[in-house]
This record gives sequence, C-alpha cells and structure tokens, in this order.
Amino acid sequence: MDTPIPKTHRDISGLRRVKRRMTTQDLVYEQLRDALIAGKFEAGQGFTISALADQFGTSHMPVREALRRLAAENALSIGTSGTAMVPLTSSRDLDFLCETRCILEGKAAELAATKIDADALAHLEDVARSHVEALRDGASDRMLASNRELHFGVYAATGNPVTINLIQNLWLRYGPYVRLLSDRMTDLLISDSGGSYSRHHMALIAALRVGDGPAAAEAIVADITSTQSLLHQFCN
Repeated sequence: MDTPIPKTHRDISGLRRVKRRMTTQDLVYEQLRDALIAGKFEAGQGFTISALADQFGTSHMPVREALRRLAAENALSIGTSGTAMVPLTSSRDLDFLCETRCILEGKAAELAATKIDADALAHLEDVARSHVEALRDGASDRMLASNRELHFGVYAATGNPVTINLIQNLWLRYGPYVRLLSDRMTDLLISDSGGSYSRHHMALIAALRVGDGPAAAEAIVADITSTQSLLHQFCN
C-alpha cells in the first residue's frame, strides 16, 4: 500500500518553479546594503519610499520591504511617516561596534591563516598593493574599496558563511563611520607620509603567508582599533 502524502506536501503542490534568481526587492535591498556599507549615505540622512522608488524605477512595495529588512538589521530607522534615516554616529556606538568587530574579525583572520590557499593569497597580495597605490595617489574611494576587498577576501578564506554574514552585518552598521572617514580621507592621506594606513595590511599579508593565525588576528585587530582611534576625532 502506498504511503499517503503528508498534508503539508499536498498544500504546497501548486508552487511554480522560480524563474528569476533574485526578486526586485532583493535587488533593491542589495544595492542599498552595498551603498550603506560603502559609506555612501551620511549619518542622519533621510529618504522616502517614493523618492527611492522613483530612483530605482520600481513600485513602492519592493522599496518598503527592503527598508524593513535593513531596519531589522539596525542599519536604518523607519519613522512613522515611512521615512528611512541612517543612524547617527556616536563614540559610544563606535566603541561597541569596534569591540565586536575585533572579536569576530580577529577570529576570522586567525582561521583564514590556516585555510587560505595560494591563489587566494596571491589575490590578497594584489589587493594590498592596490591599497598602497591608492594611498599614494590620495584616491580615497579606491583606498576604501580596496580596504573592503582585502578584509572580506580574508574572511572568505574561512569558508564559513555564518561568520561572513555576521561580519557583513557589522560593516552594514559601520557604514556611517566609513562616510565620516571618506569625507575627510583626502586630507588624511596627504598627511600620511609614513604610510601608517597600510602597515597593518602588510602585517596581515605577512602573517597569512606563513600561516600564523595569532599574528593575522593581531594585525586585523590593530587595523580596526587604529581606525577607531582616528574616528573618535570626528564622533560626538
């Protein structure tokens, strides 16, 4: 006798195969998320659903749902009128974020040092060189982009998607602080004659080459805390 089909299976038999890999909501969410991580929005900046829908060329619904997702991740706050706002920066919140970043990203770097392969390491060496070149050129956008690529290249080497996702969420909330840096980075780079903004990356690459997990963790933590100290000059 055939085994009866569970009721839950019968209930979903009408579902159709998904033809698109990403929904409009997903695409809107990813663009907003990436812009927040990159520091494209100022702390306190607000935008309405209708304005974003016009910019994306979509209806209000996917924008509204994308904003709700970002608000659930504490990357945005949503007012009663539906206006979204980038959180304000503060020294206290900066310290909380950096403390947690040091814990997660330090451990991720330690794990990456024991797992990274030759191709991934060679790519990170190229990214580190691009970061130095951007510093020398005073190109703040390139410098910040190569910094993100280097960090997440290290975290990708862990092979742990849960860790990577948690770190992405921290960087999402860190976005307003990246904007503080980007607004002042040109002047900061001019004053950085000794290359202090790249020394921790060089230490990180050196640690990865020899598989020294504790040294890789130390370099990542030093990179985070040195930027934290710099940001305290600009936060309330």
